[in-house]
Amino acid sequence: MRTLRDVEPGESVTVKAIHGNGPIKRRIMDMGLTKRADVYVRKVAPLGDPVQITVRGYELSLRKEDAGMVEVE
Repeated sequence: MRTLRDVEPGESVTVKAIHGNGPIKRRIMDMGLTKRADVYVRKVAPLGDPVQITVRGYELSLRKEDAGMVEVE
């Protein structure tokens, strides 16, 4: 399973599924990361946390822990 945490900067992917449960999953989905959403990974901080992405036309920063819950293809 490949997650958003594993994607290299400059790469585009599509969200396949959101893992996790309860409020964490809901928060990720509220940010626009839903099934079939196209995501472009802009950059990753020097220590790997956070990850800056572009989704649905806006910039978003995610912690590595949250990015690991987003399965991509």
